[in-house]
Amino acid sequence: MATQDFLVELGTEELPPKALKPLSDAFTRGISQGLTDAGIAFGAVETFAAPRRLAVRVRDLADAQPDKSVEKRGPAVKAAFDDAGNPTRALTGFATSLGVTPDQLDTMETDKGAWVVYRTVEQGKPTVELMPELVEQSLAALPIPKRMRWGAHRTEFVRPVHWVVLLYGNKVIDSPIMGLTPGNKTRGHRFHCPKTLIVPTPDDYEVVLKQEGFVLADFAERREQIRAGVAELAEREAGGKAVIDEDLLDEVTALNEWPVPLMGRFEDRFLEVPAEALISSMKEHQKYFHVVAADGEMLPLFITVANIDSKDPAQVISGNEKVIRPRLSDAAFFYETDRKSRLEDRIDRLKPIVFQEKLGSIYDKSVRVAALASKIADAIGSDPALAERAAMLAKTDLVTEMVLEFTDLQGIMGQYYASHDGEAADVAKALNEQYMPRFAGDDLPTTLTGCAIAIADRLDSLVGLFGINQPPSGTRDPFALRRASLGVLRIIIERELPLDLQTCCEWAAENFTVLTESDTAATVVDYMLERFRAHYEELGIGAEVYLAVHARRPTRPLDFDRRVKAVEAFRQLPEAQALAGANKRVSNILTKQGGDDIGESVDTGLLQDAAEKALAEQVAHQAEQVLPLFEQGDYASALRSLASLREPVDNFFDQVMVMAEDDATRNNRLALLNRLRNLFLRVADISLLPTAG
Repeated sequence: MATQDFLVELGTEELPPKALKPLSDAFTRGISQGLTDAGIAFGAVETFAAPRRLAVRVRDLADAQPDKSVEKRGPAVKAAFDDAGNPTRALTGFATSLGVTPDQLDTMETDKGAWVVYRTVEQGKPTVELMPELVEQSLAALPIPKRMRWGAHRTEFVRPVHWVVLLYGNKVIDSPIMGLTPGNKTRGHRFHCPKTLIVPTPDDYEVVLKQEGFVLADFAERREQIRAGVAELAEREAGGKAVIDEDLLDEVTALNEWPVPLMGRFEDRFLEVPAEALISSMKEHQKYFHVVAADGEMLPLFITVANIDSKDPAQVISGNEKVIRPRLSDAAFFYETDRKSRLEDRIDRLKPIVFQEKLGSIYDKSVRVAALASKIADAIGSDPALAERAAMLAKTDLVTEMVLEFTDLQGIMGQYYASHDGEAADVAKALNEQYMPRFAGDDLPTTLTGCAIAIADRLDSLVGLFGINQPPSGTRDPFALRRASLGVLRIIIERELPLDLQTCCEWAAENFTVLTESDTAATVVDYMLERFRAHYEELGIGAEVYLAVHARRPTRPLDFDRRVKAVEAFRQLPEAQALAGANKRVSNILTKQGGDDIGESVDTGLLQDAAEKALAEQVAHQAEQVLPLFEQGDYASALRSLASLREPVDNFFDQVMVMAEDDATRNNRLALLNRLRNLFLRVADISLLPTAG
């Protein structure tokens, strides 16, 4: 089958920079999936995205769908013909529905008899006929929360569409797209090349735009050019290093078709303002990259990326310097003003700010968190007084001028202001660390005071909202309780804190007087333990390992984690599947024979067969070996030791009749099995692991 390259380009007004890459990726996926669904063979799919265009090129696209064999079964032969061999109404009706005559039909023999069947070959449609609809469907499916109309058009898109390129080889597919007739003409840079350009074939697309149009159409190429240009400029002009935030890099890439990095300067006096405030001002408002010296100290420089190769770059730089100066002046003013008042003097200003209607104000929450943080600090060997002090100050920076203007600086400015006020170092640091981890993979608090505040703040929200029956539901989680849960678990595990979730949630519940749900602490603990499942899946640990540990419901996260890792290591042992199967068998037997009513006291005088004596001896020996390990939390060593029970367990089931007729003998054997199972249950229910076939 013949193939040609295919190109579609949608030319628009400037697309939203933060949406450009997601739109481009979705458009590419839509084209690929559409071709797959249509059964059209194709090669590599290449993506292009710039401020005024979305484009996809498909290499080696087949010129038609493959022909497809079609087979439709009609009535049974018995019902298709009468006694004289003439077609019945059933047969003629079937033939008519297909547009054929009865003599064009075949018969097919099956296990259930003979049937009339229609066989034909459906010819594949030409690709050029299919692509316009496929492109329209892909555009309609793009993740655009709010579409707009323009001019007299009824067409809707994220921005007005001005031109469409639709090429298969060197042939234009001229079926309307987005209300426009496609062609082979694109447009260059708005200023450097404000005219149309001919794209002879899909293969020429980015070359024409780059060489004639001053447009780098490839998002990835443009991104790396900006990264390299910004880094080289910082080193060449200042001997420094440009700090390149990946999200900012994506946004700047989406703002520029022909990127030109330029370095500007601001006054040294602004360096007295915390670097985070300067960076936030430059990054959020102006999309500038900041520059640091070799020692990491911020330099009074910034790098902007212009979308034009100016003949007088000094003018462009000067214009940017004039724009950034009032922004930095505002930051300096806010910083100076805020430091005139102590954080503790702002505590009462939290009273009018509502945290949640039923749970009170931010002030009320601060009081609760202070009480809870004090208990947590005591439990982890930290200073309760410092934790209580930090909790009362934790949200006060929310009412500072700086944070009101730059909301992403909450916590960060609190640390600066607390240090300026002379607060203890741990207290100041905790005001920033309370928000850690802010996202998956983020740093954790480094101080125990910070850990106590971070845990207490999250648990207060969890217990409070669950306690008034406002848990997360589906995709709705306005208070980010899922993230809060994972944050608590990460802090406790990675900082190796000896905390019990049940105890901590009960402490949190004691601080409320408005909870309406019964046993809120247990409900929250169950919810948090369920978060472990996704956590371990991300680490490559199977759900069955999580479920085996979860069945025992250990409520100390550090203990839960050690059990999971021990069971995962045990699962790799050659004995694991057989012992999992044996435990499953034992569990079923014990459940049928009374379950919890069965003890584990074994009378050695009642042991008869060599196999049961050997098992009883090994179980007793293992109990001596592993019980101290369980007490130390060394579950991995304990399970490795218990793996040696495989042979005596196998022999027992091969040679011993558990359900002996004699009651005493039977009960003694059940007790032995119960003792065996209870050893494993000290870690997890390994009967839930995969068993040998």
